[in-house]
Amino acid sequence: MRVLEIIVDIPLDDIESASGFYRDFLGLSVEEFSLGWVARFTSPETQAKVQLVTRDATAPVNPLVSLKVDDVHAACDDAISQGLDIVHPLSTESWGITRFFLRAPDGTVLNIAQHVEDSPGTDG
Repeated sequence: MRVLEIIVDIPLDDIESASGFYRDFLGLSVEEFSLGWVARFTSPETQAKVQLVTRDATAPVNPLVSLKVDDVHAACDDAISQGLDIVHPLSTESWGITRFFLRAPDGTVLNIAQHVEDSPGTDG
């Protein structure tokens, strides 16, 4: 598994009331997506990004970090073989990603994800 991108997930109560700060002060003016409970803001110049998260729609906990990887299935198999704490099972979500959550030994919950179209064996 290779980590391709790391995105911080900022927990908050209200995305709309917080988004102005991230857009205006930090310059993360591109809203890549918003699902109501999560939104990603990106700098058009540097591609730096953050995700604002109220409550994950399908998982029992919110992650603090999302990591895009090149092979989420291999990553999950590796995590299981190492006895890591999987707190949300490998799932393909309706918004186009396959992901699982694990708890790092320090307690941090990580979202390990891959876009469905980037998975091995797909045409995307």
